[in-house]
Amino acid sequence: MKLVASRMAEAFQPGDLIALHGDLGTGKSTFARAAIRALADDPRLEVPSPTYTIIQTYETRKGMVTHADLYRVSGLDEIEALGWDEISEHAIALVEWPERLGTLPADRLDVEISLAPERGAEARNVVLIGHGAWAPRLARTLIVQDFLDKAGWGMAHRSHIQGDASSRRYERLTLDRRTAILMDSPARPDGPPIRDGKPYSRLAHIAEDVRPFIALSHGLGTRGFTVPDVMAADVERGLLLLGDLGTTPVLREGRPDMLRYAAAVDLLVALHGKVLPHEIIVSDSFSYTLPDYDLDAMLVEAELLVDWYIPFQTGETLDPDERDTFRDLWGAVLRDVAGRDGTWVLRDFHSPNLMWLEEQHGIKRIGLLDFQDALFGSAAYDLVSLLQDARVDVAEDLELRLLSSYVKGRKAQQRVFDPTDFAQAYAIMGAQRATKILGIFARLAKRDGKPGYLRHIPRVWRYLTRDLAHPALGDLRAWYDAKVPPPEMNE
Repeated sequence: MKLVASRMAEAFQPGDLIALHGDLGTGKSTFARAAIRALADDPRLEVPSPTYTIIQTYETRKGMVTHADLYRVSGLDEIEALGWDEISEHAIALVEWPERLGTLPADRLDVEISLAPERGAEARNVVLIGHGAWAPRLARTLIVQDFLDKAGWGMAHRSHIQGDASSRRYERLTLDRRTAILMDSPARPDGPPIRDGKPYSRLAHIAEDVRPFIALSHGLGTRGFTVPDVMAADVERGLLLLGDLGTTPVLREGRPDMLRYAAAVDLLVALHGKVLPHEIIVSDSFSYTLPDYDLDAMLVEAELLVDWYIPFQTGETLDPDERDTFRDLWGAVLRDVAGRDGTWVLRDFHSPNLMWLEEQHGIKRIGLLDFQDALFGSAAYDLVSLLQDARVDVAEDLELRLLSSYVKGRKAQQRVFDPTDFAQAYAIMGAQRATKILGIFARLAKRDGKPGYLRHIPRVWRYLTRDLAHPALGDLRAWYDAKVPPPEMNE
């Protein structure tokens, strides 16, 4: 039963009601305790039964959790007097004897626990019933467990890993001193069409299932780069079991480290020095063609600034003529970059997705994550992603030293490489990326209720200002000066 509770806890969300049904002594508090410990990532957390206190609250990685035992409550008036509505409004509520609440919400999880004496004194039957919005969540939880059972990892200890800004979910699995990573990435819905009948994900070439990850893992791994092995896959259900690259980030104490960043730059030099195909052949029955990082994709990304950042800052939207001018100015500078000979653009080549493997050597010390959105495009993009990291300050002198190291490495490969052209592409792709990220962070705050990303906006603005100083971006710089309000520079 404890295992069931800890597995189900991953599906809990703020505002949920988990209704725990069962006779006295069946283990409702045991179920709640296991779930709360899983949510707190603390297997030894003290979780007493609230028999006499009625309500206990806990702070967890998913916010407030309320554990209530209503057995001794005489009626709704007493429950209301305890401040139940206020306590439970935005919390995950695990409630024993939930019938005392009267009418239960349509969206809830019922957990029915009963003794199973035929299997032993400690055995229990646990029946899970998802109502309303809980039905698909319960189904997904059972699908994940079935996948892990078939892969031989069903009994592993599972701990949450903080993921990226996407809807993907990650867990670290531990079983008999072995570790692995669960990637839970259901197929992305198309979303509303925004141009030419296509949704944003299609226009910007965002991965819609796990096939690109499998292909890129194969393509990079067979070329000598360190990536997670794909140990098991359920492509249709969007589930991967991956090798674990450890817990040491490329950052040292939260800051860029010259040695580690230099290794990451060397990795890009090695990658960009290869003649890479558009199509990655994984097997006789599976291949994947990288989309081009074309003009349409770069423009629709840049437009996130006018769709989200400008309205977020000003409360107003640009009129159609101003928006057309924005697109025209960007089109003029991006067209040349989009048309050049390309390489694999991993797209999220920055500190959250780079692991440091001390025991390896050379570029294999850099472990690559989160490359499923890779495209075929400008080599400058991944370098600027690393050296203008949206989540950590990269000093300008360090950026220039590493940029110089990259240029020297590319020139030493004796392939055609023009440093002046590359410097221009670097500024253009840096400005485009910063423009996109300002829009994304505003969208995460406004639409998705994730205001934490707003703290990075001043840093991204500084990078943008740095990039717009390039002579090739003079017209764009003038437009930004006139139309785009700077953030409060509070860092």
